[in-house]
Amino acid sequence: MLNIHRLIQSPLDCNVSHAALWNRAYRALGPTVPLAIALERPDGTVSRFEFATLPHSAGNAALNLRYVERLVKFLLWSRGASRVVIGGVPALGVELKGMFSAGGARAFDAEFSAKIYGSFVVESGAFNAVPEGRESAVPLGRNLDGCRIGFDLGGSDRKCAAVIDGEVVFSEEIAWDPYFESDPQYHYDGIADTLRRAAAHLPRVDAIGGSAAGVYVNNEVRAASLFRGVSGEDFERRIRRIFFDLQREWGGVPFEVANDGEVTALAASMSFGENRVLGVSMGTSVAAGYVTADGSITPWLNELAFAPCDYRGDGPVDEWSGDRGCGVQFFCQQGVARLAPAAGLIFPSEMKFAERLVEVQHLMAAGDARARQIYESIGVCFGYAIGHYAEFYDIGTLLILGRVTSGEGGNLLLEKAGEVLRAEFPELAERIKLRTPDEKDKRHGQAVAAASLPRLKG
Repeated sequence: MLNIHRLIQSPLDCNVSHAALWNRAYRALGPTVPLAIALERPDGTVSRFEFATLPHSAGNAALNLRYVERLVKFLLWSRGASRVVIGGVPALGVELKGMFSAGGARAFDAEFSAKIYGSFVVESGAFNAVPEGRESAVPLGRNLDGCRIGFDLGGSDRKCAAVIDGEVVFSEEIAWDPYFESDPQYHYDGIADTLRRAAAHLPRVDAIGGSAAGVYVNNEVRAASLFRGVSGEDFERRIRRIFFDLQREWGGVPFEVANDGEVTALAASMSFGENRVLGVSMGTSVAAGYVTADGSITPWLNELAFAPCDYRGDGPVDEWSGDRGCGVQFFCQQGVARLAPAAGLIFPSEMKFAERLVEVQHLMAAGDARARQIYESIGVCFGYAIGHYAEFYDIGTLLILGRVTSGEGGNLLLEKAGEVLRAEFPELAERIKLRTPDEKDKRHGQAVAAASLPRLKG
C-alpha cells in the first residue's frame, strides 16, 4: 500500500486520491527500472518521457500497471498520438497495448485518437528502441489589423465580437444547446447567425477567427463534444468541413478556427505580455491550451478534460469515456453539479448543469456556506491538479477562466488552489503565477484572440 498524506483536505471530496500525491508516494518506494514512453503524431513530431518503475514482480505488478497506465492516459490526452511506444518493461507494454485497443478498458481513448489522427496503435519494445523526442512549435494569432469577427463556441453559449484594429466595437453572447442536437443544420445556422450579428457592426469583414471546444486540424473538425449528437454519416457530410462552408458564405475571406483552450492561452499571453502560459477554462467542460516560452503553440492535444487527476478506484465516472477520475468531473459545471448533493443542495434531475451552476453562484453571492464548500473543494482539487500538470508542462503563468470561475466563487477557488501549492508544492508556488482575466478580458479577451488568428492576404 502507498503512504499518501495530504496537507489540505477537500471539504466535500475527502476521499479523492490526487494524482500528484499518488505519484509522489509511488516514487518514494524507490523505482529503479527505466521506462520510456514516446508519443508520435502524423506530422512527424514526437514527445518522449522517461520514468522508472519498481521491478515488475508479482508483488509490484498492480502498482506498476496503475502508475504507468495513468501516465499513458495523461500523456495521450495532453500530447496526443497516433502511435505510443512503451519501452523498458515488456510485460507492462503488452498489458497496456491490450487496454488501449478495441475491447480494452481504454477503448474510448484509442478510438478517439484514431478518429483524430487517422490511426492509433500502442507498441512495446526495448528502452533504447523508443524514439527520441522531436517537438515543434508555430506562431499563433496576434494579428489585429483590419475589420475582424471573432467567435467562441461553447457547450451552453456562443460568443462573438466585432473588432476593428484590435478594438472591440460589439460583443454578444447567445445561449444554445448543441451537445445532443442531431441536426447539422442547427449547428450551421447557429454559427452563421452569430457571424451575421457581428458583421452588422463592421464596415466590412476582412477576416474571421474562431475558437471552439474540440480538435481542429487546418480548420477541419476532427472530434468535438459540441457535435457528439450528430450521426457519423452527417458528421462526415456536414460537420467535418463546416467552417469551409461558412468561409465560402463570406466570400473566402481568411478564416481560421482553433481549439478553445489554445485560444484561451493565446488570450492570456496577449493580455499579460507573458509566455509559458497554461490556460484552463472551466465551463461546460474543461478546455486547456499552452503557449511556449517563445510565444508559439505546439501540435499537442491539450484535452485535459479527459486527463486523470484522481486515482481512486471508485472515483466519479465520465459518462462519455467511461473512465474514472478525469478532469471533466472536477473542473467544470459537471463538477459543481456532482458536488452539490454532498453540500446539501438537491436540484431537480431535469435541471441542466448550467442552471445548477447559476443557482450555486447566486447562493455564493448571498454568502451560503454550502456553495462556499463547493468552490473550496474545486479549488483544493485544482491546486493538486496543478502539481500534476507541472510534471508535463513548463508553466510560468496559469490562467483560470470560464463560467465556473465567475464571481466570488472563482476568487475562492483560486485562493484554495494557491493554498495547496504553497503547502504541498512550494517550489511551484514560487514559480507559477495564478491569474484570472480582468473584467475587460472576461468580456472580450477570448473573442479578440480568436479574431486575431487569421493573417490578412497580401
